Order: sequence, then structure tokens, then C-alpha cells
Amino acid sequence: MYKILATSGNAKRAEFQTVHGTVQTPVFMNVGTVAAIKGAVATTDLKEIDTQIELSNTYHLHVRTGDKLIKELGGLHKFMNWDKPILTDSGGFQVFSLAGLRKIKEEGVTFQSHIDGHKIFMGPEESMQIQSNLGSTIAMAFDECAPAKADRDYVEKSVARTTRWLNRCKKEMDRLNSLEDTVNPHQMLFGINQGAVYDDIRIEHAKKIAEMDLDGYAVGGLAVGETHEEMYHVLDVTVPYLPKDKPTYLMGVGTPANILEAVDRGIDFFDCVYPSRNGRHGHVYTKFGKINLFNAKYEKDLKPIEEGCNCPACRNYSRAYIRHLLKAKEMLGMRLCVLHNLYFYNHLMTDIRAAIEAGNYKSFKDERLYLLKTYDKK
Repeated sequence: MYKILATSGNAKRAEFQTVHGTVQTPVFMNVGTVAAIKGAVATTDLKEIDTQIELSNTYHLHVRTGDKLIKELGGLHKFMNWDKPILTDSGGFQVFSLAGLRKIKEEGVTFQSHIDGHKIFMGPEESMQIQSNLGSTIAMAFDECAPAKADRDYVEKSVARTTRWLNRCKKEMDRLNSLEDTVNPHQMLFGINQGAVYDDIRIEHAKKIAEMDLDGYAVGGLAVGETHEEMYHVLDVTVPYLPKDKPTYLMGVGTPANILEAVDRGIDFFDCVYPSRNGRHGHVYTKFGKINLFNAKYEKDLKPIEEGCNCPACRNYSRAYIRHLLKAKEMLGMRLCVLHNLYFYNHLMTDIRAAIEAGNYKSFKDERLYLLKTYDKK
């Protein structure tokens, strides 16, 4: 299911086989929160820009349009016309992000819907049932993402509860996969390591969940208020205690620099809204850093967003034209920027995999980081 093909330092180049196809890692998952990439990007576009895996959101699809309806329509893959792998998060991040709208108990979490205010209860069993209805390739365990700087006593209790919830998730997933009418009887389960910025809590939790023989393991609760240096330190101390023969996923991260550093610490999977969110605001990525196409200096710039890029935007349009579209509030401008950014992220991962295979990942990483830092100083 997961086979390491090459290593370079702690960086891993692997293949992850699923019922919906084989994923080449390290990989960036393109985020389609409600079964669509924001920015008018279709699943047919995702194939053109070499997307391997798409990520959708359990909580958001539950409150709108509804996981039971999606199951009735054949599951998420059929619903959104996507035959490659899909990872669904568990709704656990909304325990963090909707802090003003929820109440946590041992049984689970009571939410107040951000759409119409009605009460929703979600615990480990409910999260697994929703994800089973969606029929995603990979389901994430239901957890609590505690704030990075929460006090130690709170984090200890939260992590202990997350461990108990993980056991319940595993039991329920096994049950759901055995049902005759399940959408995807081969649905996988990834557990999530938590512990804020406390080394010993992170390590102890990693040891406990590693014993559960799950399909993969995520490091959660990062990029939620800590510094980049603190995040890298957590990875340094935690990843060695997660199973080396299973994929490792850093949730919600991040910038190109974050990805380069995390791969060097043994991470396989990434997701982040940055490429699509920034693209919708005219901020586009290049290997020299991010540029803002709203800036006046691009008004007459006939170059593509990035020389040598083979994305749909760079193959066909200039910076000047895309800037014009953005200024005129034409949706095409936003769409082209999002397509470019997702292509950039997907092909950054292609370059990363090649560098690991060549055995020179450290020098590749240092060169890419140097380009980013040099650009930033201009």
C-alpha cells in the first residue's frame, strides 16, 4: 500500500496505492472544501494541471448539500466527476476554527452551524458515518485541534480525549466498511497526532497512535499560531516516532518554504488553501517568490506569470492581460491565477520527488530557499 522508492536524508519518495489510484509522494492535495476548488476550477482542470489528490471538507459538505444526499447520488467521486483519490478531513478542525460556535464533551462536539445557526452534533462515529457516506478514499479521524499556545493542562486532557476518539473512529470505520451498501468498502483511516508545542506530549501521543496500525498518520495542530521555527521543531521531535512504513501528512501547511522544510523532515502529504486563496486576490507564485499582479508595474508586462511555466495561464496569457482581467473584476482573471498557483504547487512536488530520487534533496532545498529569500530582499 505504501512503498518507499528512495530517500535523501529524512526526505522520502514513495508510492501510496489506493482503490482510486496510486499517489506519488511527496504530494500536495488541492483543496476543494465543498467539492470544488474556489476560483471556478473544474475537476477536468485539475487533471490538466496534474493534480493527484483532492481534499474536501466533512463538516461543510454535511451542512450543505448533505452527505446522505451525496451518498444517494453515488458518492463524492461520482458527484464531482473525479476518479482519482479524495481525502476528507474529519470536521475536527472546525472544533478549533468555530470555537465561538461549539461545545466539546466526551461524546463529541455540538456545533452551531455557521450557515443558519442550527445545532449539529458530531462525534467520532458521526464523523466516520459522514465520511463513509461521501465515500472518500481517505477519511481523517475526528480530533480536537487545540490552539498552539494552549496551556499544558488543557492540551494534556485534549490529547487524551483525541486518543479515545481515535479508538472509536477505528471501530466505527471497520463497521462501516463491512456494510453492504457502503460507497467505498476500502476507505482508509488516518490518525492525527496532537500536542500543541509540547515535545513530550507530542512524542507520547505519536507512540500511542503508532501502535494502532492505521493506514496513515497526520501531524495536526500546526500553522495555528506558532512560529515556523516552532513548527519545524515539532516535526523534528515527533515524526521519528510515527511509523516509517506509513504515509505522514502535515495538515494545513503551507507556503513553498514550509513544504520544502517539512519534506526534509519526512512529510509525505500536504494541503493548504494558500494557492487558491492567494490566486483569487491576484497573488501568484513563482520560484522567486510571490508577486501581486495588481501592482502597476505589470500593466504593460507581456511576459507570462513565470517564464517556462506550462500552466494554462502562462501558456496563453500575459501578466498585463491577467492584471487587466483582475482590475476589471472579470472572473477569468481569478480563475487563471488559481490555475497557475495550483499548477505551481503540483509541479513543485514533482521537482521535490525528482531531487529525492537523485539523492540531492538537501542542495535542492537550499537552492530553492535561497531564491525565495533573495527575491524577498529586493
